[in-house]
Amino acid sequence: MGIATINPATGETLKTFTALSDEQIEAKITLAAATFPEYRQTSFEQRSQWLIKAADILERDKAKFGKIMTLEMGKPIKAAIAEASKCALVCRYYAENGAKFLADVPANTDATSSYVRYLPLGIILAVMPWNFPFWQVMRFAAPTLMAGNVALLKHASNVPQSALAVEEILLEAGFPQGAFQTLLIGASKVEGIINDDRVKAATLTGSEPAGAALASAAGKQIKKVVLELGGSDPFIVLESADLEEAVNVAVTARTLNNGQSCIAAKRFILAEAIADRFVEMLTIEFQSLKVGDPMDENTDIGPLATPSGLEEIDTQVKQTVAMGGKIVTGGKALSDRPGNFYPPTILSDIPAGSPGEKDEFFGPVALIFKVKSLQEAISLANDSPFGLGASAWTKDKAEQEKLINEIEAGAVFINGMVKSDPRIPFGGIKRSGYGRELGIQGIHEFVNMKTVWVK
Repeated sequence: MGIATINPATGETLKTFTALSDEQIEAKITLAAATFPEYRQTSFEQRSQWLIKAADILERDKAKFGKIMTLEMGKPIKAAIAEASKCALVCRYYAENGAKFLADVPANTDATSSYVRYLPLGIILAVMPWNFPFWQVMRFAAPTLMAGNVALLKHASNVPQSALAVEEILLEAGFPQGAFQTLLIGASKVEGIINDDRVKAATLTGSEPAGAALASAAGKQIKKVVLELGGSDPFIVLESADLEEAVNVAVTARTLNNGQSCIAAKRFILAEAIADRFVEMLTIEFQSLKVGDPMDENTDIGPLATPSGLEEIDTQVKQTVAMGGKIVTGGKALSDRPGNFYPPTILSDIPAGSPGEKDEFFGPVALIFKVKSLQEAISLANDSPFGLGASAWTKDKAEQEKLINEIEAGAVFINGMVKSDPRIPFGGIKRSGYGRELGIQGIHEFVNMKTVWVK
């Protein structure tokens, strides 16, 4: 696949880029390696100032950055501008807390003095996806740079302008030239970079196959990797739930980012007593959503990012229906316009063995399941290869506690939507990956936790 901005709302190629040559990749790694020894000596205070400046730039130019995101991957413009603001938030969070998170941790031993010191590793490679083209990068970059590491970014090939914009923001903020560099390269170049001795670790957000490939390459080199992969998050609604609030949140949880989010609610697991009413209310809400030009502030659902993404979700829905699933609303790609548009869709009566039962649906499709008991809800939620996030709705404290303890996921949100927040760790278990981003845990992923013992 070429590196290009292709407007997903029209199919028009707006800008193409030439991938870096091997010599250019080598020059960028060499610059990163040369920058690290000096950069690691900068103070927390200095890095903090640079991150605050980056936050100011993100806020100042959020409309401009929002437009780039929307043009490249199709998210509604309001959501794109909000994403730029959220990036400012993560910069400020690590600017304010990084020094505290990385302070020496004393230990009582037989030494005169013993403690853990957190020190940077060197060059960290980030392989990032198109669905949150600024946020995914900044939530990696802020803690990584605050910790004293330097970074190389291989972004998705359909968001090159977003990738270059992030580098420009950090340079304008004052970070040294080689501290953060964007590499416009195809996926085939990643293994060569991870094999380079100067690159110390890697992080990837993306698909399961991409994660497995990177982890395999890094494993051969004994290098640390953090993976945030797919999800098929359950959204469990039990009898005591506030139904109106659950439905309102369910709409956003399934359709945010045009349904293209790893932590989107995908499987709606409903107690039989409230299931029909929930589906009825959800259908009304889905049918009222405006699908259209993502640059229009009134649009709720823009296009899917790529033609292949549209084809995949269309195929998944067709196969599920062919096996016995029922379309409640939507269910067909919109062929009355150019671009990769798929309507908000609800499928019920999901057959065993169908894509609707097991696969991740990366688009605005809600999958409905009915259960007779709490235990059945938990068993169904866990009957998935993924374990990223889960949302559960109940006012019953005992039910809440059981859900928190027994759902197999990196995050459980009770009476709320699963979301990433700089203040709490983010990541999954099972085939959703390993390691954590954000919070204090995120900044500790790419440091040497060095034990110091002095007598």
